[in-house]
Amino acid sequence: MPKLQNVNTTSLCDAISLGCRTMCNVFNADDNDIPFFGSRVWPEAYLAFSWAHSESHVPGRHLNALLNAEDAMGLPLDEEAVDKHARAVFLSYSGALPFPLNRQEIGGPPVNFLTHNLREGFHALYALVRYRQSARARSLAEASIAAILQFWDPQQGWNQQALENDYGLKFWEGSLMSGVARAIGPLVKYYRATHYAPALDLALVLKERILQDCYPTDGAYDMNLFGTGVHSITCVHSSLAQLADLLCDGHLMARVKTFYDNGLWQLRDTLGWSPETTAPDKIFDRGEANCTGDILETALILGRWGYTEYYHDAERILRGQLLPSQLRDVSFIPEPPNPENQDGKRDVAQRNLGAFGFPAPYGHQPVDFPTIGFNMDIVGGVVGSLCEAYREVTRFDHAIHRVNLLFDHETEHIQIESPYTHPALRVRLKRPGALLVRIPPWVDQQELAIEGASGQRALSNGYLFFARPPVNRPITISFPLKPQELTLHHPKREIRVRLRGDAVTAMENFGTDFTYFDPY
Repeated sequence: MPKLQNVNTTSLCDAISLGCRTMCNVFNADDNDIPFFGSRVWPEAYLAFSWAHSESHVPGRHLNALLNAEDAMGLPLDEEAVDKHARAVFLSYSGALPFPLNRQEIGGPPVNFLTHNLREGFHALYALVRYRQSARARSLAEASIAAILQFWDPQQGWNQQALENDYGLKFWEGSLMSGVARAIGPLVKYYRATHYAPALDLALVLKERILQDCYPTDGAYDMNLFGTGVHSITCVHSSLAQLADLLCDGHLMARVKTFYDNGLWQLRDTLGWSPETTAPDKIFDRGEANCTGDILETALILGRWGYTEYYHDAERILRGQLLPSQLRDVSFIPEPPNPENQDGKRDVAQRNLGAFGFPAPYGHQPVDFPTIGFNMDIVGGVVGSLCEAYREVTRFDHAIHRVNLLFDHETEHIQIESPYTHPALRVRLKRPGALLVRIPPWVDQQELAIEGASGQRALSNGYLFFARPPVNRPITISFPLKPQELTLHHPKREIRVRLRGDAVTAMENFGTDFTYFDPY
């Protein structure tokens, strides 16, 4: 088997752009351009329809990510691809009730209702309302909120009998954590965009149930309360952080932080890798990248609330796991035989270029796992999280410039040259204001050298503070990217890692192929 080229990126912009390209190339020409859900690339290669998730799930993740990227970084989009995703959304909501429904087979009616998909449905409708001012999406979103309140009760759950007998739906409920509670995050986003009060009201009802039923006050992870599906746990956790941020609710944010500091460590490692499941019979090094994306988003919110160490966690997650796991070398993906000329077997390698999926910490194929896949919904989940990281690299408010993440970055206010891609960290302000620059905790202050700024400098809460920095003249902040070694503790093995700063330079890979890093 071939080794992959080491083509990992340190650029958020490149990763977002390539992920958006992927999301614009996943439409099934044999299914009226409804997006594929499943993706397998090795040892066989194909894209596939899902009776549970194609139209009810994928467009929500993709529209949330694509339109987010357009808004955050001005990325030009293929508007035809946006329209195809929107058509899939409206197909999903064209059934007997305004819920995100799926077809049992291609060509059939949308009748399958998995409460798991409510999150993705609201993400689709939110994105179309927020970024395309879609009156049709707004009407559906508000009808869907009303329908949830009609058919779901906080104490009794869903009225399955009415859904199946009166409306002909095929219903899969799942638990509160894996079902309707996942919708808290997009409901918060919808409220921010529209100020539609019932969206916030439903989010608050769901928050109360999830805290009462699933979240111990000590922040412990209990499999019996949370379940084993890790993405549902991490997306509900990030949703609670979004709600606390919206409401400036310190008590709720404290609950978020307590779980982050305790139970979440049973679901992640030091670099932010997170498993697909915690089921005892499925313990592999197989992760799920959008779990890591949710952890990243929560860290960014906690960092913005003044807990600087979470920005450091976010940077290490990005450099050590999330960015390296993007599929950038497709040379190993076979061209499948295609005697029936199926679209799901056409150009599979190039259509997966830029995808995110089910990584191991060290590479695309986990030890003891027979396949490599990149389900298309995960691409949207991760790219949406990367957009939030892009927004958080720098902030300018209250006449203060803040540099939170040390990536190359430029806005109308500031330009950053990263120490990972340049000889030193350089900051150039384009407008007056005080300046705060986060210094990683592994930097030895005795080795910190500053050029281009006069006056007193102070280190406060992990930030280097400049009261009157120059405008249109760079400040150079030099420090060595410290070599470090750490051990990732996993259920089946320990994994040794070398870093330069927060970027991985080598990782133990147990002789596997399709790896991201040089071997330890």
